[in-house]
Amino acid sequence: MTLNCVVVDDSAIQRLSIVKLIENHESLNLVAEYSSALETKNGLNTKKVDLIFLDIEMPVLNGFELLDVLNNKPQIIFVTGKTEYAFKAFNYDATDYLQKPITKDRFNQAVEKAIEQHKLKLDFNETEGEHIFVKSNLKKRKVYIKDIKWIEALGDYVKVVTEENSLVVLSTMKAFEKELPEGKFLRIHKSYIVNLDKIDRFNSKNVEVGAYEIPLSRNKKTQLVDALNNM
Repeated sequence: MTLNCVVVDDSAIQRLSIVKLIENHESLNLVAEYSSALETKNGLNTKKVDLIFLDIEMPVLNGFELLDVLNNKPQIIFVTGKTEYAFKAFNYDATDYLQKPITKDRFNQAVEKAIEQHKLKLDFNETEGEHIFVKSNLKKRKVYIKDIKWIEALGDYVKVVTEENSLVVLSTMKAFEKELPEGKFLRIHKSYIVNLDKIDRFNSKNVEVGAYEIPLSRNKKTQLVDALNNM
């Protein structure tokens, strides 16, 4: 098992020390390193990340403030020179809390925790049903993939329409699309992503999900036909 990870620290020297430890660990794959929380927030929109090695004290946005604005958080291992943030770190469901300077043994211990948690998450998904967590109305909510009908763009938000209700989530369509399982959803319009299993009928202009008609972009029809044939 390999975890995709990133390093976030405003100190180039500290980043280098963590990067070396990651590169020497067979279960870690370094995806990127960032020097600020803002850079990280933008970078995570385009990358699949399982684990973040996160500094706390950074300019503009600190590590905690970064987590506050992330919709879907990977596992977090805080890396800091101070012990005073430890209690707050675990309120953020941190996998571990490493104090600088970091020894190889202590680093490996933290990584083992992350691997075990990742395994538990995979096992849980298999037994309970594939799902994602979304933040809506300041609360984390579990949404089962099979229950999602479509996702609709609403400016800086998206509306997730399920079998039971609708949830408004702070996210871009592009970022939310990356949280969905490949091959089960398709963005059929700049403002709509649809669950392929929920499509009842379609023509050259619309896709029908129950009684609701969703616009179909002209250049997406061929892609839709291929996706439905490959299900």
